[in-house]
Amino acid sequence: MTGAAGARQLFLAATGQNRGKTTTSLGLFAAFRAQGLDAGFMKPVGQRWITIDDTPADEDAALMRGVFGLTDAVALLSPVQIPRGFTRKVIEGQVVEDLGAKIIAAQVELAQRHELLLLEGTGHAGVGAVIGLSNADVAALLDAPVIIVSEGGIGRPIDEIVLNAALFAARGVEVAGAIVNKVDLDLQPELPRLLEKGLARHGIPLLGVLPYRQILSNPTLAIIEDGLQGETLWPGRDMDAIIGRVSVAAMQPEHVMQRIGESALIVVPGDREDVIEALTQLWLDGEDHPNRPLGFVLSGGYRPSARVLEMIRKANIFAVLMEGDTYTVASNVHDLLVKTHPEDVRKIEEIKQLVAGSLDVDRILAAARPVPTR
Repeated sequence: MTGAAGARQLFLAATGQNRGKTTTSLGLFAAFRAQGLDAGFMKPVGQRWITIDDTPADEDAALMRGVFGLTDAVALLSPVQIPRGFTRKVIEGQVVEDLGAKIIAAQVELAQRHELLLLEGTGHAGVGAVIGLSNADVAALLDAPVIIVSEGGIGRPIDEIVLNAALFAARGVEVAGAIVNKVDLDLQPELPRLLEKGLARHGIPLLGVLPYRQILSNPTLAIIEDGLQGETLWPGRDMDAIIGRVSVAAMQPEHVMQRIGESALIVVPGDREDVIEALTQLWLDGEDHPNRPLGFVLSGGYRPSARVLEMIRKANIFAVLMEGDTYTVASNVHDLLVKTHPEDVRKIEEIKQLVAGSLDVDRILAAARPVPTR
């Protein structure tokens, strides 16, 4: 225990889902520790949660705990979770627990244990407003300065950052700056300068940009297999292959062939043997065809015939069988695309290196403010 009476804190927010907040949080936390700082982490309000040691914990808090071996109690890392039906209960006055007090109590204890706290928000500034715990509300409650994460472009990220900053400002929260993720510096090398200039017009410092990396946007086949928990019919030649895109094949084979793209994971009903056979044949032909799929996620619980399964094995293509309709299965795959998992060793290492090499960590640390005395 550090007993750091002068602990400082930063609140990392985003302009919406899948903007790269968790990626940035993971990378910054690693960078803080690399500088020898005793850093602690908290996700004050979680919407997607799992159970750890019989205690509910937000998925991002569980990720940070697993990656960095955090030893603080799960209830400190993730003090409040929002289960299904909770919002209705709050609106109808059935929830009497002081959730804000739980968050403050966690902040106080973590500040006694660490010299720096990284607080991670949930979605955009207004998420959670319906229960009185929006990101802006929580940042104000904790008296923490906010860094807003958005993603590549010019107009959209600036618009989103300014909009979110307005809600934080309305709650009296200091906006310390912004980070823009997924910037293609090869195609648009001038973007950092334009973003900095555009945000400066609104008094918001640009604290850095994170270049686009495919591995950070898409998982490997191994993560898909682990996350879906289906029946693996064949593991394929390379479980560490990075998925380029996900294509839903619910059309005639000739139309599928025109649309799937390179390094695609194909979600297809298991009884569409015409599609499965046509795509598998691209591997069996022995030519380096650009539309050869990385693998199949077979929906509906329909097991292909022995003949088609033998083709898949001979072609050495990854294939997993899933229950559920194609839409549901494709949605589950999409959820896996945008999340980082503790098992993503390559991805996590890439995140650490990318953040350390792309962001001015000292400048970000300078934005941290003391945790208030309670």
